[in-house]
Amino acid sequence: MTIATTENREPAQATATAAGKHKPPHKARAAAKKGHAAASQARSARKPRSAKKGAPPRRNAGNARPGSKTARILDLVKRPGGATLQELRKATSWQPHSIRGFLSVLGKKKGVAVESTKSPDGERTYSLKA
Repeated sequence: MTIATTENREPAQATATAAGKHKPPHKARAAAKKGHAAASQARSARKPRSAKKGAPPRRNAGNARPGSKTARILDLVKRPGGATLQELRKATSWQPHSIRGFLSVLGKKKGVAVESTKSPDGERTYSLKA
């Protein structure tokens, strides 16, 4: 029978043993990696998804709630001369970037084509395309 003393051990192990925190030396093991062949075969059996191009508008632009900010913007933009950014800001109390973003969403989600023109004095006017 062999008795291990602190003199026979390395200094780090001796201090850990002396403090009562002895941990057996072992290497951390990572989980075995599995091949991805099964996953790729399952994907190839599925039908390919096509990108949604030209999806129909979700809602009609005329379905805006009366008195809502959407209805206010649509009323202003439907006028014969359209509406300036300042008029839209007064009607909604939104920041200019929010109004421009909303107008782009009108074209994408509601199916309303909004035309933007710049006057000679530099002010931008938004109106519905005819």
